[in-house]
Amino acid sequence: MTQLLLTGTQGIPLHLIHAQDFDQWLEKQPENHQNWLKSTRFSGEGLSLLPSSDGSLAQAIYVTETPDSYWLFGELVNQLPSEPFFLDADEQTLKLAAFSWVLGAYKFDRYKKNEKAYPQLVIDSSEIVDQTLILTRSVSLVRDLVNTPAADMMPQHLGEIMEGLAKEFGAKVTQIVGDELLAQNYPTIHMVGRASANAPRLIDLTWGDETAPKVTLVGKGVCFDSGGLDLKPGAGMRLMKKDMGGAAHVIGLAHQIMAAKLPVRLRVLVPAVENAVSSNAFRPGDVITTRKGLTVEIENTDAEGRLVLCDALAEASDEKPELLIDFATLTGAMRIALGTELPGFFSNDDEVAAGFTAGGLKVEDPVWRMPLHQPYFALTKSDIADLANCASGPFGGAITAALYLEAFVDKDISWSHFDVMAWNNRALPGRPVGGEAFGIRAVFDYLQQRFAN
Repeated sequence: MTQLLLTGTQGIPLHLIHAQDFDQWLEKQPENHQNWLKSTRFSGEGLSLLPSSDGSLAQAIYVTETPDSYWLFGELVNQLPSEPFFLDADEQTLKLAAFSWVLGAYKFDRYKKNEKAYPQLVIDSSEIVDQTLILTRSVSLVRDLVNTPAADMMPQHLGEIMEGLAKEFGAKVTQIVGDELLAQNYPTIHMVGRASANAPRLIDLTWGDETAPKVTLVGKGVCFDSGGLDLKPGAGMRLMKKDMGGAAHVIGLAHQIMAAKLPVRLRVLVPAVENAVSSNAFRPGDVITTRKGLTVEIENTDAEGRLVLCDALAEASDEKPELLIDFATLTGAMRIALGTELPGFFSNDDEVAAGFTAGGLKVEDPVWRMPLHQPYFALTKSDIADLANCASGPFGGAITAALYLEAFVDKDISWSHFDVMAWNNRALPGRPVGGEAFGIRAVFDYLQQRFAN
């Protein structure tokens, strides 16, 4: 990433032109450039490379209808030759250009080497370069974690990732592993993960001044979800390496918070498991007593994410954080409601919810608030336990899942729950098919506004 952005003023001039201003710009250009654009039948939209009299590249122009998009240069970085290009623009445009330039060049290359040589964007602001590299590294970290196959991204690997993050930023990490989860009263995390050869664990990172406002992040870390004994069909299992996407999101968000040195007391809880099938796998109809003391009947072993989250949320509540936020690839119902590219979230705090929504619109990372419709909580009732781990019917599944989680959060805590896809099904500028970060830039913008100003 560091080779994609350079600080300075030297490079082939790159001109960003609003489509509505193109004709006016063209009138001021030398005749040879006007003739070149005419002879190449340039449409007045997109990229054109303008030659000098000796045939070398004199300048590049990029004409767009959306010069204020966060994905402004998401395709351009893949279209230009591998030369340094200098962009002279206002501060906001430079931020947008740098952000989209770096993420437009993102490739997951752990297993297949990326031979492409990329151009460099040169801008006259070391501060923007540094800020962009922090932000884009957070997004790329989420993408890398989600894209990594399950064999190389099991609970122990998530633990190693968080240990590395702690070492980088001077944080502390503890891990409760295997049967120790039972000894320390995290029964549902243990239950979901016990059938795997990869031991389940609760990974707990803390960072920052202990007297600062407490912000706690919880991320669903189901490293692979077979569905358990309620086995998924093959097509439904194919992308289940991404079921730890919630953990990836809070790790990426934590990186951003720590790198920006936000004045908060950060805690990150990741219940990490593999939902596997073995002789000791948990069963439909089993009843578990959770950390909070509520009993839960297992209606379906494929509704395991809310089981690992409920113990982590109960633990988080004990510390009474000022903000408690969880991320999870929790329900297909949310994808049906909002599609794959718009993450839904639930919140018991109107002010915080409005802040997330405003932040998402500001940084082009939109999020959509969904209702915690309390009458639907009755759908999670059980005849033999306090509640069931999924609703009795197929409707409103994202809402009933959120209401289930809410039962494990103390009522006096500001809590928000993000139900994300964590995956791009189609390629868009700056957003290739594969793992994706949804909502973390929106949340970070809110946190920055609230705690850093």
